[in-house]
Amino acid sequence: MPDLLHWFSEMPEPLRTVLSFAGVVAIATLIALAAARLTVRLLGRIVARSRTQTDDILLRQVTGPLRWIYIALGLNFAERAVPLEGAPGEIWRQTAIFLVPALVGWFAIAVLQAASEILVYKADITAPDNLAARRRHTRISILSRIGSLLILFLSICMMLMTIPGVRTVGVTLIASAGVVGIAVGAAAQPALKNLIAGIQLAFTEPIRIDDVVIMSGEWGRVEEIRLTYVVLKLWDERRLVVPITKFLEEPFQNWTRSTSALLGTVLWYLDPASDIDRLRIKLAELVKNNPKWDGRFFNMQVTSMDSWTIEVRALMTAANADKAFDLRCDVREALLAFIRAEMPQALPRRRQLQLDSEKSRAIEETGA
Repeated sequence: MPDLLHWFSEMPEPLRTVLSFAGVVAIATLIALAAARLTVRLLGRIVARSRTQTDDILLRQVTGPLRWIYIALGLNFAERAVPLEGAPGEIWRQTAIFLVPALVGWFAIAVLQAASEILVYKADITAPDNLAARRRHTRISILSRIGSLLILFLSICMMLMTIPGVRTVGVTLIASAGVVGIAVGAAAQPALKNLIAGIQLAFTEPIRIDDVVIMSGEWGRVEEIRLTYVVLKLWDERRLVVPITKFLEEPFQNWTRSTSALLGTVLWYLDPASDIDRLRIKLAELVKNNPKWDGRFFNMQVTSMDSWTIEVRALMTAANADKAFDLRCDVREALLAFIRAEMPQALPRRRQLQLDSEKSRAIEETGA
C-alpha cells in the first residue's frame, strides 16, 4: 500500500487529477445507483399499500429516468469534489449542461405517459355501453403522442441551445430560414398532412378506439390510432394499416359511431307457400332463448318475392357488433334446422304445369 501511494504521488499532476476524478466518479455512480434503488424500494412499499393502480403506473414509468437523474446528481457532486481544469473540465461541464434538458425531457415524457396510461385505465372500454370510454381513450391516445412529440422537440432545441457554436451558426442562418422552411415544408408535406389530420381526428372523432368499421371492403376494429396511420384488426386476425387522411377524405362505414348496439339482419329465401306465422313463432323462441340478444327488438317480415321464392327477413338487436354477428349466425342456422326437420315444404321448389298437346287441344276446344 505505501508503494502504491508513493507511485501515485510520483505521477504527473494532470494524470493524478484524472485518476482521482475517475475514482470519485465511480464511487459517486455506485452511491447514486444505491440511492436510486433505495428510493424506488421505499416508494414501492408506499405504493403497495394503496388499493388503486394509478400510483403503480406512475412509479413504473418514472423509475428509469429517476435512476439516471440520481446518476447525474452524483456526477455533479463528483466534479465539485475533484474539479477538472483546462479542456477536460470544460468538456465535462459542457456535456453536463447538454444532458440536463435530455433528462428533464425524458422525465416529463415519462410523467405524461403515466398520466395517459392512468386515464386509459380509468376509461374501461370493455363495458357494454363504452361510447364515452372509447371517446376518452381515443383522445388520450392521440394527444399523449402529440405531447410526447412536442416535449421531445423542445428538449432537442434546449440541448442544441446549450452549444455556443450552434447558437452562433443559428444567427447566420436566419436570413436563409425562409428558403429552408419552404424546402422542409415541401419535403415533409405528406407527414405534416397526416399529423394535422391526426389532430383533427382527435377532436372531430369520425373513429374511436375499438370502433367497428368497414374500410376498403374490410371489416375490422380500430386497434390503434397513431399520429399518421390507423391500425385495424380484421376479423381474421390480420392487421390493415390505413393512412389517417383516408378517414377524413374517403367514405367508410362506422357501425359504432353513436352507440355500440346494432340491428342485425338475417335473410331466408323460401317457398311462397311457407307458413310465415309458424316461422315467426319459432323465431321468437330462438331469439328470446339466445343470451346474445339484448332484449330490445326483433321481428320477421316478407320483404320481397320473385317467380319462385319469397324473401323472408328477420331483424334482431344486440349489444355490440360481435354479439350481433354471432346472434345472426345462431338464428340463421337454428331456423334452417327447424325448416329442414319440421317444415320441409318451406324449402324453395319450382312448379311447372305440364300439359301434352292433346290435353292442350282439348282445353282449347272446350273453351271454344
